[in-house]
Amino acid sequence: MTRLVRQAALHCAPLLLAVPALAATPTPDETAFRGLYRELVEIDTTLSNGSCTRAAEAMAARLKAAGFAEADLQIIAPPERPKDGALIATLPGSDKAALPILLLAHIDVVEARREDWQRDPFTLVEEDGFFYARGASDDKAMAAVFTDSLIRFKTSGFKPRRGLKLALTCGEETAETFNSVRWLLDTKPEVLKAAFALNEGAGGELDASGKPAVLQIQAGEKVYQDFTLEITNAGGHSSRPVPDNAIYRLSAALTRFSGYRFPAAFNAATRGYFEAQSKLVPADAAAAMKAVLANPADPAASDTLWKLNPGWNSMLRTTCVATKVDAGHALNALPQRARANINCRILPGTPIDAVRKTIEQQLGDAGITVTPAGEKAVVGPPPPLSAAILDPVRSIGASIWPEAVLVPTMSTGATDSRFLNAAGIPSYGLSGMFHDAEGSHAHGLDERIRVKSLLDGRRFLHDVVKAYALQKG
Repeated sequence: MTRLVRQAALHCAPLLLAVPALAATPTPDETAFRGLYRELVEIDTTLSNGSCTRAAEAMAARLKAAGFAEADLQIIAPPERPKDGALIATLPGSDKAALPILLLAHIDVVEARREDWQRDPFTLVEEDGFFYARGASDDKAMAAVFTDSLIRFKTSGFKPRRGLKLALTCGEETAETFNSVRWLLDTKPEVLKAAFALNEGAGGELDASGKPAVLQIQAGEKVYQDFTLEITNAGGHSSRPVPDNAIYRLSAALTRFSGYRFPAAFNAATRGYFEAQSKLVPADAAAAMKAVLANPADPAASDTLWKLNPGWNSMLRTTCVATKVDAGHALNALPQRARANINCRILPGTPIDAVRKTIEQQLGDAGITVTPAGEKAVVGPPPPLSAAILDPVRSIGASIWPEAVLVPTMSTGATDSRFLNAAGIPSYGLSGMFHDAEGSHAHGLDERIRVKSLLDGRRFLHDVVKAYALQKG
């Protein structure tokens, strides 16, 4: 999950690592899933040395062995990027007029060096109740579960009313190089066309005793946008300083900007998140959450939440922060140019240009230009949290984790859902895979997922997808 910030969904109190229970003997059904998961995880799909196409072909072979026709399986890649293939598999529905449900998971992974890891990152290891490997969680867990679900639907003879479309895609972790979701939407939009999509972006939280406490559903994510600040000057010899110095002016402007906070604002997901969390967190956090819900402009409550958890502040408002500066051209010369990068994570629905104008106003120096930088931001509305979406999640979640509370959330980072939402395909983060406070180590060393969390998530996603596929309307 590129840039995905999990800490916004974590409680203030640390969660303890639970001692895993002894595993029961796997059923033949579970054994088959474990084999599929192992095969997928152990295929290197890094940008440097790996191949998404190889992983896509392996999963396509398993689907074909389960009875999927060749016509329902496609591996699609740009001609110039043959290793970046995406697998598209379809299980047609009985209602030909109904758009399918898209099951999206990326199969590319972040780089991993063997010398840095305790274990070989491309060998799946089961140890002390966890699976360890690069991609064990992000995002081959969901990719394996969705592939396994389609196999089980096919072999059991399940007939969905609404069709199911599996998309195992490449490039989510390196979107600046290539991203197959964006590429498919641009070049072959029919391939991903769907009523709505399920994707990564939300899991679940374990409490201090290791029991499931919070089941999350992600509805929307903030918009990523960089801005370049620049001021130029005539410069000159450093032995003859002048009052107008590009570095000083840029520094002063950044200092002025550092004191500004964008106003707090709620959408359906964030309001639901804080309403639910206010019943679960310690008293001081709960009081601040209730105060902000009653009055988003309450500065004291906002400050309290920010101090307790920076992720909460990020969920409340657009945030922009200076991340890089570059100034001057010689040690013995006055600077002719000074630049800075401001990185913004913008609330869904907020115009990019409005944020740019706010930055200009807060800098307070007309000589500093502010221009968008990097790839064009992808802007889309947050998907609606309707009863049709929430009811199956709530009922099936309660049957598996009766004490867990369903909490909607908004990602402060970014997933491929940003492309789908912008294209008019509502996309929800939903996995049912629970983590403790230490998390999955995604993108880091010794990435992991609890064995029980993976198997429970497999059961949950299979049942939720089946319920969605049978819905009328």
